[in-house]
Amino acid sequence: MRPTHSDHQETFNPWSIVNLVFSHLAEEGLHPVLGEAGDPGKPAAELLRALGITPAAEGNRMESEQRKQRLAEIRAAFEMSHVESP
Repeated sequence: MRPTHSDHQETFNPWSIVNLVFSHLAEEGLHPVLGEAGDPGKPAAELLRALGITPAAEGNRMESEQRKQRLAEIRAAFEMSHVESP
């Protein structure tokens, strides 16, 4: 069951939005340049807020939790493979 919006607050890294927009512009044949008009992180964070998403440096909370879980699984598998047999 997926949590509803009221159960948690969605987070996303603003730099992911900057990357998405720059990649899209490049695919359209444009040549975006970072820095000429200032730091794009602030407008990206404002866009996320307008969409009801909290800007967070750690990025998407669900992806972060999934990554932590996967790393724990890998650690456990590694530890099991390195246990000395009697």
